[in-house]
Amino acid sequence: MTGKMKWRWGRILQVVLAILVALYIGDWGVQRVAGSSSVQVEQFLRTPLKGQKEEFDYMGTVAQPCARSLLPHNSESPCWWLKWHKIQWVSP
Repeated sequence: MTGKMKWRWGRILQVVLAILVALYIGDWGVQRVAGSSSVQVEQFLRTPLKGQKEEFDYMGTVAQPCARSLLPHNSESPCWWLKWHKIQWVSP
């Protein structure tokens, strides 16, 4: 690889990294302004049994807190993700 090609790849890597950092900081700012919300999700309990079998029990519908952002923040999933994945499996 020539020196000029290494320089180009290094520059491309810097630009991609700068875009990712700007995206995260912008997303964090939007989340701080928009705040948190909640989405109704259905929870099921998955209990392992003997003989490689499992038992599934419906636990009900609960309001799951979520972040109104593109990425997860403060240990909260994004609301758009929870709206697409409304079933949650809980293991004991």
